[in-house]
Amino acid sequence: MGRGRVQLKRIENKINRQVTFSKRRIGLLKKAHEISILCDADVGLIIFSTKGKLFEYASDSCMEKILERYERYSYAEKQLTTPDPESRVSWTLEHAKLKARLKILQKNQRNYMGEELDTLSLKELQNLEHQLDSALKHIRSKKNQVMHESISQLQKKDKALQEHNNMLIKKVKEKEKALAKQSETDQETYDLNSSGFLSQALPSLNTVGTCSSAVEDDQTTQQPSRTNNNSTIMPSWMLRHISEQ
Repeated sequence: MGRGRVQLKRIENKINRQVTFSKRRIGLLKKAHEISILCDADVGLIIFSTKGKLFEYASDSCMEKILERYERYSYAEKQLTTPDPESRVSWTLEHAKLKARLKILQKNQRNYMGEELDTLSLKELQNLEHQLDSALKHIRSKKNQVMHESISQLQKKDKALQEHNNMLIKKVKEKEKALAKQSETDQETYDLNSSGFLSQALPSLNTVGTCSSAVEDDQTTQQPSRTNNNSTIMPSWMLRHISEQ
C-alpha cells in the first residue's frame, strides 16, 4: 500500500512534530542546494524552529549579500508600486516653480520686443534699456568679428587667385616665347632652303642672259642696214607724185 497524502495541518503530537520537522528540514536544505547547482541560482534559506533555533543555507555567495540584494529589490519594487507622498509634493512644488519662471521669461521676452511696457516703472524701463544696450554692444561686437573673419577669408581667396593668375600668365608667356623661337627656327630653315635653290638656278639664268645679249647685238648690227635700205628705197606713191610734177 502506498503512502497516502498527508493532511496539511499542525501536528498535535509533539514528538511526531519534532521528527517531521527534522526530516522535512533536511530535505528542504537538500532541495535548495540542488536548485542552486542545477540552475546556477542564488538561494538563501532561513528556518527557525519552534524553540527559536536557526537553520540556514546560502549558495556560493554569503547570506549577507543575498539579504542586501533582497532589500534593494524589495525597496525598488515598493517605490514603483507605492510612490512616496513627500516626493509627490516636491514634484508639485517644482512644477509650480518652473511654471512661474516660464511666465516671467515670456513677459521679459515681450518687453524686449517693446510690448507691454505700460506696467513697467521708470527704474524697470531704465534697466530694460541698459540690458538692450548691453545686448546691442555684444551683437555689434560679434557682427564686427564675423565681418573681419569674412574679409580675411576673402583676402586669402583673392591672394590665392592672384597667385594662380600670375602662374597662368607666366605659363602663357613661356608658351609664346617657345612659339616665337619655333617660328624663328622655321624661318631660318626656310631661308637656308631658298638660298640653296637660288644658287642652283643661277647658272641656267646666266646662260639664258648670254644668249639674249648675243641676239640683241646681232639685231643692233642689222638695224642700220635696214634703215639705209629704207632711206634709199622710196615708196611708189611718192614716185608717182614726183612724176606728175
